[in-house]
Amino acid sequence: MATPDSLYEDLKKDLGFPLAWGTSPLRDFRDWRRAARAKVEEHLLVERQDETPYAPEYSDRARTDAYTQEVVTLSLTRHQRVRGTLLTPHGPGPHRAVLLLHDHGARFDIGKEKLVRPWYDDTRLAAARAWADTYFSGRFVGDELARRGYLVLCLDAPGWGDRGPIAYEDQQALASSFYNLGSSLAGLMAREDARAAGFLASLNRGRGVAAVGFSMGAYRAWQTAALTDAVSATAAVCWMTGLKEMMVPGNNTLRGQSSYYMLHPGLPRFLDFPDVASIAAPRPMLFFNGGLDPLFPADGVQVAYDKLRAVWHSRHAEERLHLKTWPGLGHVFVDRMQDEVFDWLDHVL
Repeated sequence: MATPDSLYEDLKKDLGFPLAWGTSPLRDFRDWRRAARAKVEEHLLVERQDETPYAPEYSDRARTDAYTQEVVTLSLTRHQRVRGTLLTPHGPGPHRAVLLLHDHGARFDIGKEKLVRPWYDDTRLAAARAWADTYFSGRFVGDELARRGYLVLCLDAPGWGDRGPIAYEDQQALASSFYNLGSSLAGLMAREDARAAGFLASLNRGRGVAAVGFSMGAYRAWQTAALTDAVSATAAVCWMTGLKEMMVPGNNTLRGQSSYYMLHPGLPRFLDFPDVASIAAPRPMLFFNGGLDPLFPADGVQVAYDKLRAVWHSRHAEERLHLKTWPGLGHVFVDRMQDEVFDWLDHVL
């Protein structure tokens, strides 16, 4: 008699990702991109929001010696207004622009504050500094980018910061509520991130933007690039793997809770994670992983990197793909990693 574990293993073996580039019967890359993006769209289970006015409102403006800080509130969907931070370098634009996407980390009281110093709220500053010290060598990544001349937008994902904070155990209930309504928590976050990229591009006079993120923010970055051509370059730090290689005992993917923010039911029957990211090819993309990162086994990272490399090679665009594993580093985005990302962005943008 089959046990649940044996059934799970059989289903896992059956995953062949038949819509992946090179496996799909589609041979024209543009046709494949359209089909693959449509398949992802189908599995988001959240309607497109393209006609919803952003209607931005600005508050809490302040100035540093290099950039202006503002809180911006806007509509990413027709359901809810979302708060974020906008950093604008001094001087005439348009500037190079970055949509900065925060991580999960099982810490919900700060979202955008993990990446942009909260000048508007002293009560969150201590927590934000502690987060930056733990993962980012004490830096606020958004402020570093603004000092380098980048227009930076960072928004709270559902459940974080001003959109929460929820408790860790609330995640599964929230996802279940969405599924019961025929919708998806992960799909909502994906839709919002794509809309945020469009808003930032509109501020930047229609020029493309870079999507940059760490951990869950990295997942959000390459997913956003797959969903919208408003993203012209992507830097994803510590979130890329093959699905089957990640699905091992003890991995967060199998625990529920946090995984629901990155779980699109049914999509793995067609596409693996690197297949979704490849929808953005041949635009410039950077992927970093820590060699000691316990969340992403080395074999899964290698499988993903090999698939990504093959896609960009097929487009004669290998120079636009930057893949790197950092020996001795775990699940972090430390200063030397940041500096390499910043230099890469300067080059590709």
